[in-house]
Amino acid sequence: MDSGIGLLAATAAVRRLRPDADLVLSLDPDGMPWGPRTPEDLTERALAVAEAAAAHRPEALIVGCNTATVHALPSLRARLEPGLPVIGTVPAIKPAAAGGGPLAIWATPATTGSPYQRNLIAEFAGGVTVTEVPCHGLAEAVEHADEAAIDAAVTAAAALTPEDVTTVVLGCTHYELVDERIRAAVQRPGNPPLVLHGSAGAVAAQALRRLGAQPLPEAPATGTLTVLLSGREGALPAAALSYDEGRVLQAVSPAR
Repeated sequence: MDSGIGLLAATAAVRRLRPDADLVLSLDPDGMPWGPRTPEDLTERALAVAEAAAAHRPEALIVGCNTATVHALPSLRARLEPGLPVIGTVPAIKPAAAGGGPLAIWATPATTGSPYQRNLIAEFAGGVTVTEVPCHGLAEAVEHADEAAIDAAVTAAAALTPEDVTTVVLGCTHYELVDERIRAAVQRPGNPPLVLHGSAGAVAAQALRRLGAQPLPEAPATGTLTVLLSGREGALPAAALSYDEGRVLQAVSPAR
């Protein structure tokens, strides 16, 4: 679940681990973007999207959105667990900080500077130089596959990123869809190759662990794909097919 196509990264990661998994994608085109909403309003939207997915009786629910995890995860778990395990998306600050170099966290303005993110920094990156970078408009540009707007937002965020940064945490799931464009913008001549840390792989693996399931990447590609748009069955948004992750889902998933 997510407000939009930011969930593609984690969904594609699940699909690669389990090509036989039936997937339900629950988006909220009627309520997006969630970032500017109050925490209370965002939580209400997230609960509605989650319950639409839950009606299809999945074995687990992935919150494929950092902002929703920040604000709505406790309410989602209170409403749905223990019957439905809920897996949140946490910025990969811990593994990024383990590298020891100066790091930047690219996130939405709603997440940047939040107590949630500051607590993660304090807990996992206390000995590392960390710069929080608000990425104005980037998630929205990715959502609409607006090439010019993506370039402008990435360029603006790169300008806020210190030149000595060697690691960037992608603190919004939308950003993982344009990770190579971010790498190209932030890589500085003379610096070691930039390391990017997203969350999709770890979230997919955690979902399988919560279910006691094993990765079966060689399983037959028999998994189906159901798309819910603010509770209504529909199709993947056209913009999703602009990204490798969306094409992976379309290629191996008979939609229904």
